[in-house]
Amino acid sequence: MTELTNLTISEARAKLKGREITAVELTDAYLSAIDAANGALNAYVTVTPDKAREMAKASDARLADGKGGPLEGIPLGVKDLFATRDIHTQACSHILDGFKPKYESTVTQNLWNHGAVMLGKLNMDEFAMGSSNESSYYGPSVNPWKAKGSDEKLVPGGSSGGSAAAVAAHLCAGATATDTGGSIRQPAAFTGTVGIKPTYGRCSRWGIVAYASSLDQAGPIARDVRDAAILLKSMASVDTKDTTSVDLPVPDYEASLGQSVKGMKIGIPKEYRIVGMPEEIEKLWQQGVEWLKDAGAEVVEISLPHTKYALPAYYIVAPAEASSNLARYDGVRYGLRVDGKDIADMYEKSRAAGFGKEVQRRIMIGTYVLSAGYYDAYYLKAQKVRTLIKRDFEEAFHAGVDAILAPITPSSAFAIGDKELAADPVKMYLQDVFTVTLNMAGLPGISVPAGLDHKGLPLGLQIIGKPFEEETLFKTAHVIEQAAGKFTPAKWW
Repeated sequence: MTELTNLTISEARAKLKGREITAVELTDAYLSAIDAANGALNAYVTVTPDKAREMAKASDARLADGKGGPLEGIPLGVKDLFATRDIHTQACSHILDGFKPKYESTVTQNLWNHGAVMLGKLNMDEFAMGSSNESSYYGPSVNPWKAKGSDEKLVPGGSSGGSAAAVAAHLCAGATATDTGGSIRQPAAFTGTVGIKPTYGRCSRWGIVAYASSLDQAGPIARDVRDAAILLKSMASVDTKDTTSVDLPVPDYEASLGQSVKGMKIGIPKEYRIVGMPEEIEKLWQQGVEWLKDAGAEVVEISLPHTKYALPAYYIVAPAEASSNLARYDGVRYGLRVDGKDIADMYEKSRAAGFGKEVQRRIMIGTYVLSAGYYDAYYLKAQKVRTLIKRDFEEAFHAGVDAILAPITPSSAFAIGDKELAADPVKMYLQDVFTVTLNMAGLPGISVPAGLDHKGLPLGLQIIGKPFEEETLFKTAHVIEQAAGKFTPAKWW
């Protein structure tokens, strides 16, 4: 029989229901894999073996009684941004040292209600601020992929780097992640996995450590499109504790897989052809167009004229919201406290010691753009730009476009400690050039692996959809996945 950790969620689900394997066996296989690999990959910041085995035993009992839920016995990893009751939840930041919440996030509670098993908490950029997982207090997670003929360690992308690395290296069957400006889709592209950022409001944000509340959205990272559909069905729900969550029925996303895309109109935004875009990305994009045409879709060029303003507007709105959200971390009630001569001194010392460089940078940018003399010039203007970006998409969809095909990243995964990117934060921010528009407009987007570059590293394509039409994304991504095939890294860890 195949190694248990090689089973996708849909395969494991069938074997568990057929009693060919037990949830305890499957969980133990993943715990052994984590034990063997985490020293090299640093994907998990906390592993919860006792909790995992306890949950797996309960799953086996339910399966024996014929009462198994949709995810019964499936072992998952959880991004360290999601609150997990009595278990390490620190957003990979020093300022939340020792924090173990007394509550569970709505998304993870939904998963446990459906029978999933928790393996542990996954590494991420501190407070989800970053595109490479290098801002984590626990050090960077390592991409399971390596370039041909090179031993250089690569980033898994960010902020959900630990989630993507763990899924790609088969250290969990699937993982929760969050996307504020591309933090599900970019790491998925860098690791050859599938990641979907659902429509804003599709998943509850309650119990997820906030970065930028009007942009943050939870979603899954999985090995293939089917697994992502299975996970999102369980993660999504309306929630009275989150007034931005939307009260719409959650469809059976898996049922949309295999449906025809014949007659669908796919838009290609001309503004995404940026200066200096590598030929390989352009070629891959064109290949995606051909696959969809072969499947019967009609492909048309569209214009999203305000795209060029998306990145600067995003890097005003997101830090502004972060500076407000992160004001609560002051060393008084929980987390790190550095004593000072008075309370103001204690605040300053705790925050200076607790927040990493990137988080400090974004708090300062955010505070600056919200300050009295600059609010109108920056923040208000950025919000107006955001409205125009949203309108661009609305006009394209109104003109009959069903979905949009675009690149996700301007390159494949880069090296950990890349000197050029480390020296210039703006160059790092450019990693988000194709992804931030969706967060600004609140739209759903899926990242699907579509090929390898000349270094043998994975590249992805993203499909952008209308609000709450995730089924269209799954259906279209499945066509690309069938044409491109699946990609697995060669094991070195």
